[in-house]
Parts: sequence; C-alpha cells; structure tokens
Amino acid sequence: MNGMMNGSGMGSGFFGYGLLGLIILVAIILIVVWMMKPNTSKKPPQDGSLESLKRRLANGEISEEEYDRLKKKLEQ
Repeated sequence: MNGMMNGSGMGSGFFGYGLLGLIILVAIILIVVWMMKPNTSKKPPQDGSLESLKRRLANGEISEEEYDRLKKKLEQ
C-alpha cells in the first residue's frame, strides 16, 4: 500500500508514462530514421509511355535518334 502512495505503482516506469511513453519514443525514433533514409528508388517510366515510343519508332513516325532522346527523357 505504501508503494502506491509514493508514485511507484502502475505507470511510473518510463518517466511516468509507462508503456505509452515507450511506444511514443519508439515511434519518434522510427519516424526520424525513415525521414533521414535517402530515396534510392528510381521512378520507372510511366506504363505505356515506352511502349508508345517503341510503336512510333516501328511505324516510322520518329527516327532512332529521336527515340533515344525521348527514351532518356522518360527514364529521368
């Protein structure tokens, strides 16, 4: 009974917040790590764009040089 009176009862663990405080701390750490992670994924060309470009080359609508230039632009 005396332990409950001086604040050492339930919820007095992690700076007085118990499990909730630990969950919040872990969430903050995960968010900071996620935000600092570099974006290494390259955005692929949009579906259909490259196929359309290939079709235009096959139909003779554009030259090979124009195809190469447009393909590089799509891959950026």
